[in-house]
Amino acid sequence: MHVSPEVSASISLDHWLKTPSGRYVLNWEQAQMDRIVADIFGFHAVQLGLAPLSALAHNRMPHRWLAQGAPMQSDAGHGRRLLCQPIAPSEPSPIYSDPQILTAAATRDEGAASSGEVQGHGAVGGETEALVCDFTDLPFATQSLDLVVLPHTLEEVSDPHACLREVDRVLVAGGQVVIAGFNVVSLWGARQALGRLGGPLFLPQRGEFISPRRVRDWLRLLSFEVTAGRYGCYRPAACTQVWLDRWRFMEKAGDRWWPMLGAAYVLVATKRVRSMRLVGKLWQGQHKKASVARPVAHSRRLP
Repeated sequence: MHVSPEVSASISLDHWLKTPSGRYVLNWEQAQMDRIVADIFGFHAVQLGLAPLSALAHNRMPHRWLAQGAPMQSDAGHGRRLLCQPIAPSEPSPIYSDPQILTAAATRDEGAASSGEVQGHGAVGGETEALVCDFTDLPFATQSLDLVVLPHTLEEVSDPHACLREVDRVLVAGGQVVIAGFNVVSLWGARQALGRLGGPLFLPQRGEFISPRRVRDWLRLLSFEVTAGRYGCYRPAACTQVWLDRWRFMEKAGDRWWPMLGAAYVLVATKRVRSMRLVGKLWQGQHKKASVARPVAHSRRLP
């Protein structure tokens, strides 16, 4: 089965998320997603990529999908060496294409949720289906989705603006998009830039950081209105849990003193559709009165 680079790239972060720093940012983003999507209502929602993040777990829409790519080899053995190594072996992301498998997977996820276990591709209290698709050509009808979640998706696809245009196409008027990404203006962004000059990288080589300001500009061009946003993960780029715990105090300090320097960010935007107003010929309610001749006195000289 042929898989586009955009789809394959969606799994490049899975290996890194098993590191202490990866689990640190994953837990923060999971908490933000649980808080945000719980208050978004509708019928259809989709998450594009990043299976370890259950972005729709606390959403109550009846139809939810997880779009991801086919299993591929880990980035650990290809390209540049990473500074942090995972503490657990990397496993391929699950792929479901047969409807019977989807039904069985949903049943298994519901059983795991009732026992207190949450799967990476499942949702608590509902059914979440997984599919394979191109993120710049989504298999959904125009204006058919109420919620689209992009967890680091724009950093992985080859054309992020085309991905946003596709999201704009499938969202209904008033639909919402939730975007998560890495902040280039942060300690992690500086460490990644240093690694690109030479030496090991802190984050996977695939993908580029996109600043929140640029994402806001793209959303504004597509008539989206950013309704909420938050930064997080202020601890330095560390590879061990011991050092991450030592820098724990920077969480509260960052939220108060330098909130825009967080390593990760989450944006929420709503699709606004400009209404068209027909303006016709304006008719006066009252008819114009007929003009009546009035006598006017003129000064004349008598002979």
